Amino acid sequence: MTTDESVAGTTTPPPAGLRERKKRRTRSALVRSALELFTRQGYERTTVDEIAEAVEVSQRTFFRYFANKEEVAFASQESAECHFFAALCERPAGEAPLAALRGAILDAWGTIGEAIEQLVPTELHMRMYRVIESTPSLLAVHLRRTAETEERLAREIARREGLDIDADPRPRLLVAMFGGVIRVAGKLWTEGEEDSVVTLRDLTAFHLDYVGPALAEKWDK
Repeated sequence: MTTDESVAGTTTPPPAGLRERKKRRTRSALVRSALELFTRQGYERTTVDEIAEAVEVSQRTFFRYFANKEEVAFASQESAECHFFAALCERPAGEAPLAALRGAILDAWGTIGEAIEQLVPTELHMRMYRVIESTPSLLAVHLRRTAETEERLAREIARREGLDIDADPRPRLLVAMFGGVIRVAGKLWTEGEEDSVVTLRDLTAFHLDYVGPALAEKWDK
């Protein structure tokens, strides 16, 4: 019997809190098994059935948590992105836009391990990052997701500055520049031999320090 199967009438439904914890454990197990398979044998060669079998659940259970392989492939990336966005929202209100982005990304990289570890080992998350960068179908999705994330960040910067994002180009321009720095740092990281979060954080900080001082200043409306 798989973990998602039970005989009707023979069990009592668990309390709501217990059910939620069980759902989180199952989701985490699916993500971890999927990423292990993706990084070991490749994304394209891994099937949903293999992922479900590794966790000893049915294919139906997999689809209760994820719409497809693509969604589970980006599960830990989404967790990291949400962690970064939350860090940006918590930056001091009077901070200059670039300083807020820089502080948020460096703070996020400093604590992101804890957030990711709730889902998968950080080392596995970092290995999956390399798989995404080297798999054309995943890279295309990654670029689309990046564009969506950058728009979300630009709107948050505009909100912080009290600007109309459709009338003032600076939030989108700043975030586009910032995203470019992140991509450069990420590319160098994937090409290197070090695969730690600390290495990626240091590369990000190094390249952000080269951004022109004009962008780092406080904006005037």
